[in-house]
Amino acid sequence: MRFALVLAAVLAIAAPALAQTTAPTITVTGTGEASAAPDTAIVSLGVEEQAETARDAMDRASRAAGAILSRLEEMGVAARDIQTSELSLAPVWNDPERDAQREITGYAARNQVTVRLRDLDALGGILDAVLADGANRFGGLSFTLADPSGPMAEARAAAVRDAMSRAAQLAEAAGVGLGPVQSIGERGGAPRPVMMEGARMASDAAMPVAAGELELRVQVEMVFAIAQ
Repeated sequence: MRFALVLAAVLAIAAPALAQTTAPTITVTGTGEASAAPDTAIVSLGVEEQAETARDAMDRASRAAGAILSRLEEMGVAARDIQTSELSLAPVWNDPERDAQREITGYAARNQVTVRLRDLDALGGILDAVLADGANRFGGLSFTLADPSGPMAEARAAAVRDAMSRAAQLAEAAGVGLGPVQSIGERGGAPRPVMMEGARMASDAAMPVAAGELELRVQVEMVFAIAQ
């Protein structure tokens, strides 16, 4: 008991001194951006076929999907850049508002693939070709970079410069000196499409597609010591 009382007294005396030894800091967040023209397109497309029986619906969808896959291969798309993203079969019901009794009138089969296209100049022609071969579902189109490391490095450097500038402004406004960096961390960054002029267009004979540019944005959090 005596030891506990002595320890508590020592801690009570040392607490103010410990609090005073905590170095004051300035914490800021910096943002950096870099733009780059995309070099890769991600396309989701496929087919949906209906028939009276489940087998017929699936057979029709499989034939149409096979034709699309063959066309993509003929146009130079590598097998590693094509992946099945949806394969489904569902009943088709009658209209409950028109028909008194609810019943199945057929079946709908879907076969959807995600395609990575590394030649943007061929994008419009490929879309035209697969539509002619039976593609009747389009799940979206997005653009990306095969290797974003270069623009991301530029965005990170810009984010650090921004954070250092903010910290210097805060220190000057507070009338204190800015000390060394205590910690630094990235808060996240991802390519984001933006509308830009001078977008890449497909040829006039094919479906027009504008790739625009990608804007890569990074945020960093930096902690600086306050110089004494």
